[in-house]
Amino acid sequence: MKFKLTIAYDGTNYAGWQVQKIGLGVQQRVEEALQRFFPGVKRVHSSSRTDTGVHALGMVVHVEIPKEEFKMPIARFGLAINAFLPEDIRIMAVSHCPEKFHARFDASGKQYRYFVWNHYAMNPLLRGRAWHVGPALNLRRMRDAAKLFLGKHDFQSFAASREYKMDSTVRTLHRCDIKKNGDLLTFIIEGDGFLYKMCRGIAGTLVYVGQGKIALSDVKKIVAAKDRNAAGMTAPAHGLVLWKVFYKKKTKDNTDATDE
Repeated sequence: MKFKLTIAYDGTNYAGWQVQKIGLGVQQRVEEALQRFFPGVKRVHSSSRTDTGVHALGMVVHVEIPKEEFKMPIARFGLAINAFLPEDIRIMAVSHCPEKFHARFDASGKQYRYFVWNHYAMNPLLRGRAWHVGPALNLRRMRDAAKLFLGKHDFQSFAASREYKMDSTVRTLHRCDIKKNGDLLTFIIEGDGFLYKMCRGIAGTLVYVGQGKIALSDVKKIVAAKDRNAAGMTAPAHGLVLWKVFYKKKTKDNTDATDE
């Protein structure tokens, strides 16, 4: 039996989502909790691999459970597993999924949100949830810069290097905008896929634009440079949340539509 789970977690105490050789990953805790009820569970397959300290509200995973081991109503699944998870990890939704469903390979897009507290004094209630940027930011310039990331681009200038070479650093962003609620700024970045630390590179660059450290007219040049040194800083991990993962579903006319 295959199930689709939506998981939320505070990433503060974890070395990212993935099971780690050194350090503790969220995936390990989820698998340990599942195995208390279903010893046949070997692996939980995720839609994303969030980095150390990054949070999630909508991490989607799939898990296969031997039919003979599943002896509870599906309505109790989340409650049962959550009882054996630490308080900073929770299963938010559970559903059956088709045998061919894959949380990662079937994903059509993802939305990340990055939070910035823009006030000279940090809000203590957002400590560990938002990046504190004290000096006033020019919101108009930042929003104008955000529009320049929309569409299909090579985002190498905003991604941290990995131990292996990527087949392609081209990605497509469908949304990149900034919402303001008092002193809290929310960067909403949505696309078909993301490079390693790409969202944090974009957020750091937009903040530099808001501070006047990078001119609005230079943003296109930074994208074209394909050089991480040309862009702004990598924003701190604790401001980033994997907000939602999107999947396609078949409509009545047999065409694909985004499942919100």
